[in-house]
Amino acid sequence: AIAYMRDKTGMGEKEVKSEIERYIVAPGQACAYKVGMLKIQELRSRAQQELGNKFDQREFHETLLKNGSLPLEILEEQVNDYIQKKKA
Repeated sequence: AIAYMRDKTGMGEKEVKSEIERYIVAPGQACAYKVGMLKIQELRSRAQQELGNKFDQREFHETLLKNGSLPLEILEEQVNDYIQKKKA
């Protein structure tokens, strides 16, 4: 795993070992990151489709970040509010 990750990522051996240990200790963390990434991509795509030219990347990112770490369901509600306010 160390050699593969080092060869494929360009990370140093110390960083690779640290990452592998993190995945061993908390294997669900990587899955949670991926689920969050996919949800944010979905929300952004929907906002862009619904708002068209009114979509503002900076405002969208502020909507995502302004209240810190949130459950994805709450984050989706906030993005829905952002979309509705921009449409008004």
